[in-house]
Parts: sequence; structure tokens; C-alpha cells
Amino acid sequence: MKTTLIKNAKIVNEGKIVEGDILIENEIIKEIASSISAKSADVNVIDAEGNYVFPGAIDDQVHFREPGLTHKATIETESKAAIAGGITSFIEMPNTNPQTTTIEALDFKFDVAEKTSYANYSFMFGGTNDNLDEILKVDSKSVAGLKLFLGSSTGNMLVDNPKVLEKIFSSTDMVISVHCEDEATIRKNLKAHIDQYGEDIPIQKHPIIRSEEACYISSSKAIELAKKTGARLHVFHLSTGKETNLFTNKIPLKDKKITSEVCIHHLWFSDDDYDQKGTFIKWNPAVKTAKDRDQLWKALLDGRIDVIATDHAPHTIEEKNNVYTKAPSGGPLVQHALVAMIEAHHKGKISLEKIAEKMSHNPSILFDVEKRGYIREGYYADLVIVDINNPWTVNKANIMYKCGWSPFEGTTFKSRITHTFLNGSLVYHNFKVLDVKAAKRLTFDRK
Repeated sequence: MKTTLIKNAKIVNEGKIVEGDILIENEIIKEIASSISAKSADVNVIDAEGNYVFPGAIDDQVHFREPGLTHKATIETESKAAIAGGITSFIEMPNTNPQTTTIEALDFKFDVAEKTSYANYSFMFGGTNDNLDEILKVDSKSVAGLKLFLGSSTGNMLVDNPKVLEKIFSSTDMVISVHCEDEATIRKNLKAHIDQYGEDIPIQKHPIIRSEEACYISSSKAIELAKKTGARLHVFHLSTGKETNLFTNKIPLKDKKITSEVCIHHLWFSDDDYDQKGTFIKWNPAVKTAKDRDQLWKALLDGRIDVIATDHAPHTIEEKNNVYTKAPSGGPLVQHALVAMIEAHHKGKISLEKIAEKMSHNPSILFDVEKRGYIREGYYADLVIVDINNPWTVNKANIMYKCGWSPFEGTTFKSRITHTFLNGSLVYHNFKVLDVKAAKRLTFDRK
């Protein structure tokens, strides 16, 4: 039996911070108490030295680019960056090459992750205008959920046929996660800007092209359809204040049929940052105004927004350095998400307890993840020790993404992750990913 004892921790869990010790036996949290003594010399004792222990974050939206786009990233490289960032479980998106729109493609990804992932893993199955038969074959207990792109995406993954959409919404009991931007609005805006500027459109126009209107039209239609069909809907990466008014905080998350997520970049950056960051903060949906950012924060804190995620989506530096129309959208974030949120805590924007709720507890509730997302006896020991007063600066030497860059380069974070435990094993310690394969496929507690 492998036994680890974490001593002198400030345990951040379920709305409280409690000082105590955590005993881990094999993969599971065996005991949590104010003081636990090592019963034998074989126990590996780790002194948390009064630092904070968080439940490992569950990132419900990442793009790890495998298969087919592995010049940008792989499941192995990005899962290493994830555990370095305190993200112990990820749910990966279907817009790879080939796309994850067949059972065969889904099984291939699970095989790759089983061999190479350094973090716990699951995948979303992708919906298209013509793969309903495949969707109906998916075992809802074996995958995180269904992903639909209602705005422009890779290949044929744009679902823009209203009859198909309604059929999908009516036919599955899986969580349907959606990217909401109205394609007709975006195309109209893009054409107008190309007519004015040609291909080299100023990056500052990105949130005007991929506008508030485009987001709101699509989000409101998806919600209307979910209400009509009774589907379980999760709206990814809200970027506008206007959209937040479509969601409620009047009922507990476990009872919500319609939920929402916000990503790190929409909480951190605003359109004021395009001058300095350029296409390196080009995301879809676009980073919008400081007012939008403030409204997203408000909705996050009052419970209209349920989950914080990354939408980690790396591209190479060469790809990002293209002119506007050729520079892809997306950026790498998993390594810096938790420390970015703790930086917001230092600025008085959010409590540590709320960070654990939005990054760990709520994704677990929303996707019915089994025995993860909390620090509880009997749960898997996915734990992150954070020294919240130990500054470090993001630079090329400490970035772990395969793409080799970060939108946070040059940023000094006050906190650092010192240890990450995955299923009871220490897998990361002080800027070093250990050569320990402890990852497991996520399981889901669904009827």
C-alpha cells in the first residue's frame, strides 16, 4: 500500500478553509482531520507548511490538438502543462483531424490518452449536420458530453440546420455544450471589414466582427431551443455582459437545466489589450470591452455563471503572427489558469473558496464526474498545493506548452503551485513534471 500524509495544510473545500492534515492511501483520500500521525516509517510525509490545498481543477474545455494537429500540441505535452497548472482532469474538444464525430475516432482518442496523458481525461463527442446516427450510439456514461459548434469552426462541424439542431436537442440526454456565435452576423461583419481593409484588418476590430450581437443571437436561440426540448444545455465561454442575463442564479446548480461557463481570458483581458498583445489574444468568441469583463465577473460571483475553464487552444507562433484573416483564434492557458485566478484573489475580486467552487466543485456537479472535484474522504486524491505568496514571472524558460508561448509572458504571479497529486501520486513538484503516469479515464455517475 502506498500511503502519503499531507501535514499542516489550509484545506480549501466546499466554501470553507480549514487547517488540517490529509491522509492518502493508494489513490484515495482516506482521512481528513485536524491532526493525523504517521502510523509507520513507510508513510511519505509532505509538509504543506501552512500553504493552501485545493481540489484539482477540472477543465471542461480544452483543445489538445491530437490527432492531426500535433505540430501545435499533443495530449502528452498539454496534459503535462495542465498538471503544472493545477488542472488534474480535462475534457477535450472534438475539432481535431479527424474530428471526433464517429465512435471510431472517439475510441482512438481514448487509446492515445490512456498511453500518453499525464492528467485524468475525457472527451466530448462532436455533433454535425449529418451524424445523428453516430450521436445516438454514444454511451452517455462513458463520455463527458456532446459538443456543438453554432459558430464557424473547423471542417464541417458548424451545425447550422435548425431541424437537425432540434432533433439533436430532442434525442440525447447528454449534456450539450455549445459554442454560440451567429454565423450570418459574423460573415456580414467580416465582409464589411475586408471591403474596407483587405486581409490585414486591424486586430482591434475583432470584437466588432465577432460582436456582442453575434454572441447574443446564438446564445438566446440555443437557450430557447433547450427550453422547448427539455435538453440539458451548457453554454461555453460567455464573452459579453448581455449574455449573462440569459442565465439564472435562483436554483442550485444540480437542478439547473441550462448552465454557463466563462474562460480565463475573458476575465483577464479586455479590448484595451489588443494594442499590446495583437493576435496573441485573438480568441473566438472575442475578448470584448472592460465593461463586458466587469459584468462577467459579476455574473460569476452571483451564480449566473457556473464554471471557470480555459478553452486552451494552442497555435504556433508562426501561425499567430499572420495577418488578421489568416491568424487562427485561440491560445494556450492550462498552465496559468489557477494562478491567474489566485492573482484575481490577491486583487480582491474573488475568494479562494469561490475559485475552488467554480474550477473544481461545479464542473464535477455539472458533468456528473465520479469522486473528483472535492477534498472528501473516499474521493480520488487529486490535490494541488499552492503557495499564494511566492512570486514568479512567466517566461520562455518555464512555459511547458508545445507551442512555446503564452499570452501571460512577462506577467508576474504572486502564487505558485508547488505540488500536484493525481490519484494519490505526486506528479508535479516545483516547476518539474515527474515521470509518473497516474492518469485515469474520468468516469461519470449517471443513471
